[in-house]
Amino acid sequence: MRFRIALLLLFSLSLIACKDEDDTANGYTATPLELEIPPLFAEKILPPVIPEDNPQSVEGVALGRKLFFDKRLSADNTLACAGCHRPANAFTDPRQFSVGIDGLAGTRNSMPLFNMAWNYGGLFFWDGRATSLENQALAPVVDPIEMHNTWSNVAQTLQVDGEYPGMFEDAFGTQTIDSVLVTKAIAQFLRTLISGNSKFDRYLAGTENLTPSELNGLNVFLDENRGDCFHCHGNPNNPLWTDNIFHNNGLDETFTDRGRGEVTGDPREFGLFKTPSLRNLAFSAPYMHDGRFETLDEVIDHYSEGLVYSETIDPLMKKVSEGGVHLTPEDKADLKAFLLSLSDESFINNPDFQNPN
Repeated sequence: MRFRIALLLLFSLSLIACKDEDDTANGYTATPLELEIPPLFAEKILPPVIPEDNPQSVEGVALGRKLFFDKRLSADNTLACAGCHRPANAFTDPRQFSVGIDGLAGTRNSMPLFNMAWNYGGLFFWDGRATSLENQALAPVVDPIEMHNTWSNVAQTLQVDGEYPGMFEDAFGTQTIDSVLVTKAIAQFLRTLISGNSKFDRYLAGTENLTPSELNGLNVFLDENRGDCFHCHGNPNNPLWTDNIFHNNGLDETFTDRGRGEVTGDPREFGLFKTPSLRNLAFSAPYMHDGRFETLDEVIDHYSEGLVYSETIDPLMKKVSEGGVHLTPEDKADLKAFLLSLSDESFINNPDFQNPN
């Protein structure tokens, strides 16, 4: 009997040892975390997209936040995700092109990061080459122009850190660190970057008034004979202020950057880029996929007088033959005032989105 008990005890201890060895807690569940969804979003659009294999958790978001600001994800420990996606700039870069660890500049402006949990098409980057937030987070680490690292090196660096193995265990039930779990954690943090408290949001909620200039700017925005902006960027019933679709908006006659067409190989998509949200324009200059416009005035002038024809120009650019929609100076000023009312200071100052280190 004692021998049988001893064998059972030895077997139990061996199971515990195996569990500790592979650092995997079967059935482990981190603390669930609900996204703080603005009332306007809950009222007007579908729920956010949360992958079944990467639910939001308190521990996962805390880990992702720490990773997002950690320069050790780069090969020389000098560049974090936040280096090109700065909270004060709505998680974009005030430089036209971000510069990587080897001093090389990219060819596109860093995209702002917010409300990405509502990207129902599931395509990320200016050209849509990433098919999920998790997939999107893989690329910058190994890009030779950006962090110029390897995922095996990142995993090794984090594995020997005093804090990270425990944080990964808390978030995912394992201390074994790899690229899959790193990007899952970063994606969880990115999904918490929600912006929905602009002056215009408060106007829609009935708690703040717009100026006459801002109201006329909204009318210009929605008027097909004036701004005609709503086809790509939506209207007050779409609090995302983007269709998350790809368009050629009349920037160039020929393309050195083929945009979406570079990914799909379809000549009909040459020069198409993803529609950015109009939120937080007060913080996210410069503008367009290549950051060519330093000011909102230049952006408005482009649609007013600067449209350029090319074979793939979007049919929505109806006034391209006339060079643009030709706004009056007053309408330009009012449109700018409205666009700026979509900026959310509480978003860029949210302490939950700042460097935790």
